[in-house]
Amino acid sequence: MSVSESRRSDDDVLANLGYKPELKRSWSGFSNFAISFSVISILSGPFISFFIGWNNGGPAAISWGWPIVCALILVVGLCMGELVSAMPTSGGMYYWAAKLGSLRSSYFTGWLDFLGLLAIVAAVSYGCATFIDITLSSFSQAWADGYSLTRVFLIFIGVLAVVTLLSIFSSHLLAIFNNISVWWHVIGTVAIIAIIIFVPQHHASVADVFTQRINNTGMFDGATTGLGFVFLVLPLAVILPQFTVTGYDASCHMSEETKGASNSAANGIWQAILYSAIGGWILLLGILFAVQDADAVSASGGSVVTILNQALSGPWVSAVLVISTVGQCFCALACMTSTTRMLFAFSRDGAVPGARFWTRLNKSGVPLYSVALVAVLAIVLTLPALVPVDINGAPVPVAFNAVVSIGVVGLYLAFGIPIFQRLRKGSAFQKGSWTLGRHYKWLSVVAVVEIAVTTVIAILPTSPGGVPWSPEFEWKYFNYTPLVVGGTLLTLWLAWQIRVKHTYTGPRSTVDLPAGLTSADELEVEYEEHHPGHHHHAPNEGGGQDRSNSTSPGR
Repeated sequence: MSVSESRRSDDDVLANLGYKPELKRSWSGFSNFAISFSVISILSGPFISFFIGWNNGGPAAISWGWPIVCALILVVGLCMGELVSAMPTSGGMYYWAAKLGSLRSSYFTGWLDFLGLLAIVAAVSYGCATFIDITLSSFSQAWADGYSLTRVFLIFIGVLAVVTLLSIFSSHLLAIFNNISVWWHVIGTVAIIAIIIFVPQHHASVADVFTQRINNTGMFDGATTGLGFVFLVLPLAVILPQFTVTGYDASCHMSEETKGASNSAANGIWQAILYSAIGGWILLLGILFAVQDADAVSASGGSVVTILNQALSGPWVSAVLVISTVGQCFCALACMTSTTRMLFAFSRDGAVPGARFWTRLNKSGVPLYSVALVAVLAIVLTLPALVPVDINGAPVPVAFNAVVSIGVVGLYLAFGIPIFQRLRKGSAFQKGSWTLGRHYKWLSVVAVVEIAVTTVIAILPTSPGGVPWSPEFEWKYFNYTPLVVGGTLLTLWLAWQIRVKHTYTGPRSTVDLPAGLTSADELEVEYEEHHPGHHHHAPNEGGGQDRSNSTSPGR
């Protein structure tokens, strides 16, 4: 099939889903895989969230937990692959929820997805800023002596500013960056593994790596046995792989810019998860074998940099930090791209206040204002990181941990809703070219259970000071994930009851709209001109499968 025929086929699929092509379809299948691989970023998550696994179970939790959790995440990814093959749109999860379930589920799914993506942008960018600061400190003692949370936060703002500028320049340029990012991650990871295997004079034993347990939470007096450790401390280590191997819905959000999207996006998801899981596990095992003094690592709050300084000389430490930090920069850029495309699609269907701004494209075909909005909201979400926190005498970034958890909860709940709906749909589901066959049943059940358990874990307190009814409670120790996610859900419920259920009609066709006009524009005009002074009622506000109001061709 020629390029023009492939593009026509992609555009025909998109038209059947109700949308005219607006974004430039310049991404190859490799580029689609590359953005999910870059968002996952094994040069980012294992470095910036290593402390979560170390403090909540130690080496044993990391060495065993990573492959087990990643296998479950792959199941989630396979289920999403079948969905994106059937419905390859930038909206991804909220579009699927509208077609498989109800308008209400679509609305909540879209906002949970956006919240999760926003938190991932914030967490990755802040982690990147932290490593930029650490990397500069490895070259300059004067810089290291001037460390402060304020300085890191200013670097964080700088990272977002650079990512924003690059994001609005060109969609094709972003694809090139993501292609480069893949090879940087592959070659960089191999280089780091080689360094931490061959350079250190001493390595930890196999028993240390696979059986040593640690409890640095301050809970249960540091015990590493008993029900409290097993059911409240150890599960928190799940956040390390769950945070790292996420954001692969980027392949969905870039599907309208990808050639052969029905197959490319589905393959992009599972390949990004599988290759990241394997590479990440080898990298983490290398880091664990490089530990020279576990007590010193714990005293530093579980910092991976402490392990590097123990095992390597200065130049080697700097080399590893540079490789990781550049990979994190690529990751931050990929996260921003994915988030803004989702916001563009959700706004296109009139679900976001000020939708006409967030759907406005610049001359390069990039949603300019969406990019700016995401950057500003990421800064606001991360403001608590300015508050210093010590647990058991070690500096622990509780606020960063909360941002990570928000990303995990938001994204995985958004993944779980359409997966559950597809399970209920059964044989009535209209499959795409990439399917799970009859295996969708057990795979969907496993995926939904995994997401439910992860959600509960992510809202647990991470220290005694974070337990609201504890006499040691202080707000600076609080895992504010329940507040942000719960507050968002409550706000969405109120908005739905007061207005949105009367105005949100789900995915809206743009196929027959004049050039330059988005469905968000049409929605506003229709509502103001044809229903003055009262609300019109969208069908199926509470549930069911009635799509009789859809203007999509063939529906």
